[in-house]
Amino acid sequence: MFRPNGLNLYLLANSTWYLSFAIQMVVFAWLITIQLNESPTRVGVAQMALLLPSLIFILVGGSLADRYGGRLIAIIGQSAAALGPIGLTLIIVTGHLSFQTVILFALWMGTAQALVTPARDGLLAKLAEGKVQKLVIKVSMIQFGIQILGFMIAAKADQLGATTVLCTQSAILSLGVIAFAALKIDESTSHSDVGFTRHIVDSIIEGFTTVRSTPALLTVTLQNLAMGLFLMGSYIVTMPLLIRQNHEGTSSELAWMNIANAAGLFLSSMTLLRMGGVKRPGRALLLSLAVAGLLLGCAAFAGSFAELIFVVFLWGVSGGLVMIMSRSIMQEQAPAEQRGRIMAFFSLSFMGAGLFGSLLNGYLVEIFRAEGALLFAASGIILAVVLIRVMSSIWHLESHSS
Repeated sequence: MFRPNGLNLYLLANSTWYLSFAIQMVVFAWLITIQLNESPTRVGVAQMALLLPSLIFILVGGSLADRYGGRLIAIIGQSAAALGPIGLTLIIVTGHLSFQTVILFALWMGTAQALVTPARDGLLAKLAEGKVQKLVIKVSMIQFGIQILGFMIAAKADQLGATTVLCTQSAILSLGVIAFAALKIDESTSHSDVGFTRHIVDSIIEGFTTVRSTPALLTVTLQNLAMGLFLMGSYIVTMPLLIRQNHEGTSSELAWMNIANAAGLFLSSMTLLRMGGVKRPGRALLLSLAVAGLLLGCAAFAGSFAELIFVVFLWGVSGGLVMIMSRSIMQEQAPAEQRGRIMAFFSLSFMGAGLFGSLLNGYLVEIFRAEGALLFAASGIILAVVLIRVMSSIWHLESHSS
């Protein structure tokens, strides 16, 4: 039975975002790749448009969360996100669906995400009661589990139509707004006598200085760059193009790919929860990232759709460990008064690199086909793991909340 305490309301709000995000991942790729039948380069550009606002605004979102409170900024951002699918629905109904209108939708949703992500992540540690890693694992397990439901809904886009699925997405996001509004949490917000713009700039500089001067934070941020460039770029651009190139290219196949990945993510988070956490998160991070890189290369040799789905599932297991360990390290190491900004840098490194990864992988598919692009990305991940292991001390990092 659902009890509306602070943690449960946070988990509900968090779940609505990831449920709608899962729907959007499939529908957006389906519209661009299948319905509009765009070229690999344009698929990369479209996915870049979804990530571009994060590169520009997410540090501002983190600073706003520290200044005015994560709850308020999350409400504003998620309210804006709820309007996006309604706008795209009107575009489809009036017969104006085009590459340009889908790009506008992507920019709108990306901007909303730039507000919601650091605000929501900054709230997590305030509800953890000192057990940050365990709450990160729990939130991740719910996130990955709820995404499976979202992918199953999006799999029906061919039968239900995009408008029905998009309206469902908007309703889910609206429920999250209500949950954030009902959330009661004590937040220590920062206030300053300097002007608004100056305060935002100063707070971003302060957060950057903290990340740069804290070895664990800096290493995870750099690791995120490799993940966004090679793993995220491959997932959102190369994999849908691989499915179109070698298989039927339906919304159902795209959904099954996402379901397999989410199932792997869910399994890894559930296993970590039963284990009670990891004592050396840096070691787990590097090992799982190396495995993810190897599996990315294996995907290039998958002969059938079933084989591809199995590889993607295993990829999800390793990717889940990477995501949970990196997020746990950032949450534990970040100063409480800067947590919104630090998590914004965490998201920026991943999303920003993913933006360039989208373009890179689109071009690589044009030149080498999807299989060649996957092998290139796998090589990049393995190289990044070797460099991080040799040049940083994160291998020896210990968790204080596991």
